[in-house]
Amino acid sequence: MAYLGEEIRKLGFGLMRLPQEDKKIDIQQTKRMVDLFLEAGFTYFDTAWAYEGSEDAIRQALVERYPRERFQLATKNAAWINCKTREEAIAQFDTSLKQTGAGYFDFYLLHNLGESRTQVFDDYGMWDWIQEKKQEGRIKHAGFSFHSTADELEAILAAHPEMEFVQLQINYGDWENPAVQSKACYEVARKHGKPVIVMEPVKGGMLATPPKNVEAVFKAADAKASNASWAIRFAADLEGIITVLSGMSSVEQMEDNLSFMKDFSGLSAKEKETIEKARAELKKVPLIPCTSCDYCAKVCPAEIGISGSFTAMNYLTLYGDKTAALGQENWLVGGHGKKRADACSKCGKCEKACPQHIEIRKELEQVCKDLL
Repeated sequence: MAYLGEEIRKLGFGLMRLPQEDKKIDIQQTKRMVDLFLEAGFTYFDTAWAYEGSEDAIRQALVERYPRERFQLATKNAAWINCKTREEAIAQFDTSLKQTGAGYFDFYLLHNLGESRTQVFDDYGMWDWIQEKKQEGRIKHAGFSFHSTADELEAILAAHPEMEFVQLQINYGDWENPAVQSKACYEVARKHGKPVIVMEPVKGGMLATPPKNVEAVFKAADAKASNASWAIRFAADLEGIITVLSGMSSVEQMEDNLSFMKDFSGLSAKEKETIEKARAELKKVPLIPCTSCDYCAKVCPAEIGISGSFTAMNYLTLYGDKTAALGQENWLVGGHGKKRADACSKCGKCEKACPQHIEIRKELEQVCKDLL
């Protein structure tokens, strides 16, 4: 389907998790994956300045091996990563051009907006700069990726209607997750008429191995379909989607994705019902009922990242992946300047402020026991 004048099929190759060999990107396997992807008629590749080794890998596996008009290449600018000046932020663009050898970018994104990160792009005048690059023909389409609340997305799109598209984290697991706000953010983008590129449709691979009660729903509906196929098709079935990025890490994952997306034309009513049943099963998993309102944080004298700790703990409960849960805790707590759960003095002020009546002190003890 065409969006922004580009013919793009509903599966995009996300280049964040490329196959590794001896702790380096496996270029030969990546080449095979690129070949399979293009042979199946797909054309959209997504990398970023911040994905270590990815831009160089895609130069070798794609740009140097295929005509430039054969594919669309997207990359991103993370001005908030160690950039002390506007010049340092802008320099990421030239680095990306050099590393990819692409000559220009079909899609260029201001990367990971939300919270304090948005202010960096404002301070460095990156909104005007990206339009200048578009006018120069170095960028065909300008947009941004986003990780925060629907209210923040509303404010950004209202302030910058010139941006052509938005990249959002959308998956059936996070569709109504108060911390991620997948559905709410998607609805804001649609309200502003912005087409959406989907990231994390399989939630970093976690929906490829969902809780057993969820997997049972999928296997009962189609024993041969992979868990990942349900997750990717859920996102691809939404209206206004440019493409769904899958961060494939092996030839086998590529072959699986191509098998169900090559002729994808939408979910049937029965398939939609199956996904709703799976989401209902997911809700049965006993989680901390935190809505990330952060009323607790406003009264916590120790400045503990309570909601971030609970989100991480819920990850552990849902997917049994401690490494992923700790990654969430590191980002949502330490990455936001908050103290860890073990700093709790058990004063109880948080519990008086919590509209969900969560036994916060008890839950923080459990975070310390199971996660930290």
